Amino acid sequence: MTNAIARREFLHTAAAMVGATALSGSVLQADEFKLPKLKKAVKYGMIRTQGSIQEKFALLKKLDFQGVEIDAPSNLNLQQAKKASDETGIQIHGVIDSVHWRDTLSDPKEEVRARGLKALLRALEDAKLVGADTVLLVPGVVNKEVSYQECWDRSTAEVRKAIPTAEKLGVKIAIETVWNNFITKPEQLIEYVDQFKSPFVGAYFDCSNMLRYGVPSAQWIRQLGKRMLKFDFKGYSIAKAKEKNNEWAGFQVGIGEGDENWPEILKACAEIGYNGWATAEVAGGGEDVLRDISQRMDKILQLKG
Repeated sequence: MTNAIARREFLHTAAAMVGATALSGSVLQADEFKLPKLKKAVKYGMIRTQGSIQEKFALLKKLDFQGVEIDAPSNLNLQQAKKASDETGIQIHGVIDSVHWRDTLSDPKEEVRARGLKALLRALEDAKLVGADTVLLVPGVVNKEVSYQECWDRSTAEVRKAIPTAEKLGVKIAIETVWNNFITKPEQLIEYVDQFKSPFVGAYFDCSNMLRYGVPSAQWIRQLGKRMLKFDFKGYSIAKAKEKNNEWAGFQVGIGEGDENWPEILKACAEIGYNGWATAEVAGGGEDVLRDISQRMDKILQLKG
């Protein structure tokens, strides 16, 4: 994974290849545990329809979604977004730092890290304005220029600078698990989050991204416990990635068609008392595509028969 733009473009292509196919064999057997009360959301960029923010939020409401995440900083009119949220009941539950792949908090250049910190602080302020309680953050990237320890040390120093603002605004910084060659084990994420000793730094867990590294998603969730603030919802097939000899190809499946063990994931969520947001992170599309996504999530979450 190189950057957010590449990720979204790949998912868009993958969705076109997969199409809106029916779920099969994913109905959960929840007799032995109580299902968590998860709330469905999408990323705002998934709403690929014409119209105003109000009309897009109204469409989400029609399709039985409850929330949305937006990018910040962005060109989205936040006042209009807040008004649309208030009028439709679609909650803007989170904000995604839109520059964390470009102006990384782990960059060797101080001026780049400074731009990254400025963007994070702006995202926290935007989150407060629209009523969101988290800002999703990719803390850094390990590459040829940045070692694992350098990524850890530099990003830690920058996140520390943002904590006072997070505390003042009442918005939490949620560290996401992604393909950045950085945090690949639950123990690492726990250590990273815990070092701040602040309730305003937690984890944003992506069940599909972490299949690449071999630790079952449910194990991640159980170990993270209360540190898990939010999680993303999509599909990933290890077999398809191997078939295509391309790890990205694993995302060429619809929600419910991947290797995620959803019954065990939901059981783990119930065990840690997580009753928060489940946010789809796929290519999105028009009304028909979004309806299919909603129905797939319903089937996995057993929200409807």
